[in-house]
Amino acid sequence: MADSPGGGARRRKAFSLLQAARSRYESLQISDDLFGDSGEEDSSGGGANPFYSTSQDSSAADSSGEQDAAARVQETEEDGGAGAPPRQEGRGPAVDGPSAEQDAAREAGWSDALRDVPCPGFTETTGPSHTMPPTATAMDFFQLFVPDNAIKNMVTQTNMYAKKFQERFGSDDAWMDVTVTEMNAFLGYMISTSTHHCESVLSIWSSGFYSNKSIALIMTQSRFEKILKYFHIVAFRSSHTTHSLYKIQPFLEILQKGFDSAFRPSQTQVLHEPLIDEDPVFIATCTERELRKRKKRKFSLWVRQCSSTGFICQIYVHLKEGSGPDSLDALKKPQLHSMVAKSLCQNSSGKSHIIFTGPSITSLTLFEEFEKQGIYCCGLLSPRKSDCTGLPPSMLNNPDVPMSRGQYGIKMKGDMSLICWYNKGHFRFLTNAFSPTKKGVIIKRKSGEIPCPLAVEAFAAHLSYICRYDDKYSKYFISHKPNKTWQQVFWFSISIAINNAYILYKMSDAYSLKRYSRAQFGDRLVKELLGLEDTLPTH
Repeated sequence: MADSPGGGARRRKAFSLLQAARSRYESLQISDDLFGDSGEEDSSGGGANPFYSTSQDSSAADSSGEQDAAARVQETEEDGGAGAPPRQEGRGPAVDGPSAEQDAAREAGWSDALRDVPCPGFTETTGPSHTMPPTATAMDFFQLFVPDNAIKNMVTQTNMYAKKFQERFGSDDAWMDVTVTEMNAFLGYMISTSTHHCESVLSIWSSGFYSNKSIALIMTQSRFEKILKYFHIVAFRSSHTTHSLYKIQPFLEILQKGFDSAFRPSQTQVLHEPLIDEDPVFIATCTERELRKRKKRKFSLWVRQCSSTGFICQIYVHLKEGSGPDSLDALKKPQLHSMVAKSLCQNSSGKSHIIFTGPSITSLTLFEEFEKQGIYCCGLLSPRKSDCTGLPPSMLNNPDVPMSRGQYGIKMKGDMSLICWYNKGHFRFLTNAFSPTKKGVIIKRKSGEIPCPLAVEAFAAHLSYICRYDDKYSKYFISHKPNKTWQQVFWFSISIAINNAYILYKMSDAYSLKRYSRAQFGDRLVKELLGLEDTLPTH
């Protein structure tokens, strides 16, 4: 069938937007291809960066949001220190460096002599903390993180807010206090948008393409809108409350308690921002006018994620606006990212966890502080994005003589190793978790094996898993996009809780009895929240 006028341009536009959305890893910028296979392997050094997403489609975006994403991609492409392709004559960009005396001072303590560093011992028990029976339902797994008392609190706070609202602005004769059953149904309707993406949750009651007649009869649209109008987690600010996210903080604490008690992560974990910015279905179908109307998120959401299962162990929310101590404006980025990392790892002290980090978090000062707490690290380093205090300048600048693929140089200071490895660009890593004397290999689909230090192989392998997790689970985030920041955080948190519930379900005996896909698991949870007992159709 022939394309409609402008159809090809719209598809190209949608593709560029998808690429722009994928570039929004401010901390990691990790692409699916961690091994340098994307692009042609030419001798000019202009091949695609194997650790960063640098699609040229992103630069074609013309909306304000696309321009921001494209600018970040362009900044990454121009970064000659964190893996960007080398410029002409194999050299990075000129940098106004410190004086020779300062260089010598920073080189002090770093040595070319390498010694073996033992791998951190790990004796912690890993995996689910609870043995769920084979008959466990989707609701049972969901309630590990969102228990009944959390639902009851939503009911109480919503009714309190509705009462005070009507006392101030006039009575609402159509309002009746919400019940626990109705609150479960309300959550069910919202969660249904994670598996059946629609322009608005109200589309469920429409007669159009996005309608869902199988669940629309449980609650009327007018009743749903009333609950949505008054829905609250915390109805009123306490006189002692100073946190800007006070309306969501009690729920986040309950959620974190559930994460801690339900699962024990593996030794290797990753700190990053999950891919939650854009809904691919929305991007592919929305108009340019709708894109321009979309507001940027006013918060940053970071996670500590188990790299062997994908289970998100901890979340951290940071506001991007405001003048309070918990706002981004109060700190410079290196200070902010260091604070975020410390908060996310506060429960990891003394457990010999190995934390993988992106350029914005990686720093010698932070890694040394973590080492004192029994936490080991391996991070990608960028002279432009990372805090390079205490690092030798000779390792941060590209060498005059071009390197061959697989060549690397290493300097050590104590148990800390600084690695400069070349593969279509110079990649720098800082680690105290892997011995610099141990060698690894990157297996490429086109070129075979490329030698590298063990730390590089480990970084690529673990970050590759997180990319696959994002590809699989990011499309199951709730589509509802409220204007209020605390509500955005709430629905993102609910989406993460459901993904974690599905991961536990796949590791339980219930999965061997009924092997639901992620979409089927979400649909099953919606039906259980709505009180429907009929089974799911086979997908």
